[in-house]
Amino acid sequence: MIPVDWNIKDEWQPLEAVMVGIGQGMGNPPSLDDTYDPQSRRHVLAGTFPSEFSVSEELAKLVELLENRGVRVLRPDALGLNQVFTRDIGFVVDDTFIMTHMVEDRIPEQDGLQSMFNRNPGMVIKPPITVQMEGGDIMPMRDEIWVGYAKDAEFQSYTTARTNEAAIEWFKHKFPHRTVRSFELQKSDTDPWKNALHLDCCIAPLGMGHLMIHKPSFRNMDELKPILQRYPESHVLEISEDEMQAMHCNVLSLSPKTVLSGKGFDRTNEQMKRWGYEVIEADLRETSKMGGLLRCTTLPLRRTPIS
Repeated sequence: MIPVDWNIKDEWQPLEAVMVGIGQGMGNPPSLDDTYDPQSRRHVLAGTFPSEFSVSEELAKLVELLENRGVRVLRPDALGLNQVFTRDIGFVVDDTFIMTHMVEDRIPEQDGLQSMFNRNPGMVIKPPITVQMEGGDIMPMRDEIWVGYAKDAEFQSYTTARTNEAAIEWFKHKFPHRTVRSFELQKSDTDPWKNALHLDCCIAPLGMGHLMIHKPSFRNMDELKPILQRYPESHVLEISEDEMQAMHCNVLSLSPKTVLSGKGFDRTNEQMKRWGYEVIEADLRETSKMGGLLRCTTLPLRRTPIS
């Protein structure tokens, strides 16, 4: 298979190549003690945790949708475990693939990248073990990198705290040509309405200068103000608590003017259309019961550079 020339500058340049997670091998619902987020916990308790078949079907349809749009789709090597959320295990910034330090029990998922690495000549780096992060907390933004994080005390207290303060300093050192902006997020291990698992659960910057955001998910408004000042009020859509927990911010831009969003997200999808976006709806309602949606299930590898 032809290698991918990694290139990710921002969240919306035209998507050329992406890795999409797989449902095969995820097995039966986990026990309550083996859940890592409050959304999964909620559905385990309710007996509504998704089946391997339903998740596999949703992801297969997502792959078909992307390929019909001309996007090259890769899948991780099947390891016989839950490999749905590829965004957590690694991400690309510029021409570099960054391996993450994530929830310990999920580290074996990274072995699913090995075939891609074997055929790809690009640079792969892994931060020191003290630098904890997951890809859902990291957003390349042209000349900036946005990082969602938890302070050290919360990082030690919450399973849902996935990116620590050391990651902020690491990005500043590794990418000195970019400004690193950090955002402390609200965390809860039991309440999905009060937990921003990752940055992409509560904010979505779009390619034509618009923003969807759930402000209560941010603990420090001083960190958020410089971002909000860039967007006219008419270009910002505030997301409700219900919409946040349902993952309305967890969209994937296929280009500056095209957004992949959740099926049935009527208010947010209609607003994006009014702003001028082509909105493509994908049904990942079963997959979302595990705490992630379109950005979480996808790991962009290359976007076409545009001015």
